[in-house]
Amino acid sequence: MDISSSVAAKNRKPRTHLKLPIPARDPSSFAKPFPLPQPPQALSHPSHSAVTHIRSDNPAAPSSAEIRDVWLDDLEKLDLLGRGISGKVYRVRHKRNGNIYALKIIQEQHEPAVRKNLVKEMEISRRFCANSPYVVQCYGVFERGGEISLVLEYMDAGTLAHVLSAQKKISEPYLAELTRQVLKGLMYLHSNKIVHRDIKPSNLLINRRQQVKIADFGVSTELAHTLAQCNSFVGTFAYMSPERFDPDGNGGHYDCSADIWSLGLTLLECAIGRFPCLSPGQKADWPTLMWVICWCDPPAPPPDASPEFQSFIRSCLQKDAAQRPTAHGLLNHPFVKKYEGQSCSLSPLLEKLQL
Repeated sequence: MDISSSVAAKNRKPRTHLKLPIPARDPSSFAKPFPLPQPPQALSHPSHSAVTHIRSDNPAAPSSAEIRDVWLDDLEKLDLLGRGISGKVYRVRHKRNGNIYALKIIQEQHEPAVRKNLVKEMEISRRFCANSPYVVQCYGVFERGGEISLVLEYMDAGTLAHVLSAQKKISEPYLAELTRQVLKGLMYLHSNKIVHRDIKPSNLLINRRQQVKIADFGVSTELAHTLAQCNSFVGTFAYMSPERFDPDGNGGHYDCSADIWSLGLTLLECAIGRFPCLSPGQKADWPTLMWVICWCDPPAPPPDASPEFQSFIRSCLQKDAAQRPTAHGLLNHPFVKKYEGQSCSLSPLLEKLQL
């Protein structure tokens, strides 16, 4: 150090306003988890749970006595409902009031910054979706020890995939009622600028009250990009629209119409009893799916289907996204209108389920 530098250093006044940064702490070391972010209307009680009553004007919402925000430590696991590549779903019970929920744990190990964004986007999504009776409700989003947990509304009849497995095929009157409810859910999401990105049979849930609701609405941009880089997520890829499967060949972007394509494939699968883009026994690998979805003609509805159903499926499965109708427009389609006003109970679809 030269003389001038030494003198300057001695004459430099101390900067008293500086503070040392607080060292980062491992989330798993906290005795109690906490929701991110803290709900603005949270009320405290002896066990530190956040309590906010659900709006009573939601016809499909639980009673006003049910808590709106649930903490992980308030829950006890009852049994495993299902597992996937990235996590598990448990049936859980609230220790104090006995309410039943589904607890989804995403075990995929993301970078801390990615996890933070996931939690933030899921929290925003759940608040947007809190007032729709056609979307599975989320009562808490947590991040602890590298895992992301979601406390969800429990749908006691399982998924449309369960129904399809038990029934093999689903007839048009039931499909029309399923479609009507799913379209209302999509209309709500799309009106709030939320593209679901993963409509498929396993993400459409049913309860014993014959309500059909969209699940996994919180798939964020970060998570969607993560899944898109992994060939093991064939189930998700299979229902992607052409513009999502091959973004470079379709202008590099997509919008709500991508969900309409996925809905069309889902309904067609229910009608014919198998995934419609592949022949029976054909392997669902990445190259095959890329070829059939992006460069082959869209799958055709069965010739013995009603003209209304055939028209509905062809409307959804337009290769040109701009040609697909909106969810609002499809609610007025003749296929949906054909059974409007008719008593169509979904109970027969649920009789064979072993849940």
